[in-house]
Amino acid sequence: MMSSLFLMVEIPKDDPVAFTFFTGYMAMFAASVFFFFERGRVKGKWKTSLLVSGLITGIAAVHYYYMRDYYAQTGENPTALRYIDWTLTVPLMCVEFYLLTKPAGARLSLLWKLILASVLMLVAGYIGEAFTDGSTGHSVMWGVISTVGYVYILYTAWFGEVKQLADNSGNPTVIRGIRALAWFVLVGWAIYPIGYMCMEGGWLNIAFGWEPSNVDLFYNIADAVNKIGFGLVVYNIAISDGFSDEGKLAQA
Repeated sequence: MMSSLFLMVEIPKDDPVAFTFFTGYMAMFAASVFFFFERGRVKGKWKTSLLVSGLITGIAAVHYYYMRDYYAQTGENPTALRYIDWTLTVPLMCVEFYLLTKPAGARLSLLWKLILASVLMLVAGYIGEAFTDGSTGHSVMWGVISTVGYVYILYTAWFGEVKQLADNSGNPTVIRGIRALAWFVLVGWAIYPIGYMCMEGGWLNIAFGWEPSNVDLFYNIADAVNKIGFGLVVYNIAISDGFSDEGKLAQA
């Protein structure tokens, strides 16, 4: 039954949501190939960062392949698949903060705090959205718990340990890169709580009648921009430090 659900289906020409599911899949697949190939050209200390960037977009591409077909078959939000994607990729995006500041002395405790904050954010969000009873109380309670994780990541990137480590690195490219990633968290990730508040019982749903289906378009665009953009910032930091000997030979 599951295999029949994910058969290749025609993408409706007049459905922008279906279109962005397909383009999101292709864009993130292409980005993953790019990051994996470029990983061999950068210096050793940045290879893991590029590997993680490729994993983020690669995992997302696989999920978008299935979400595309699920949406085309049912016309419904692929909530479970989307949260599975986020639960794998968002902690990896937090790992990038650790990897970029590791040369400046970042400790494993920072890595685990960021991962735990991201998991709290996502698990609470999933419980609030997937198991909603339509009441505002349920939406608000789990939304507040989810926001605690988000605010911790945001604070750490803008003012806390990540920001301080970047400043102490003395590397202008790392400082600018961390600031760019922090902007992604502040602005790019803002679409996700907006979508959460559009579910039944959410504030935007009650106040303006916004439906979750109306947000899928923005989810898809935001996912591609955030995940590919994170990787490109990391790539820029890596190549600004020069290429490995193999990378120089490849350029020649």
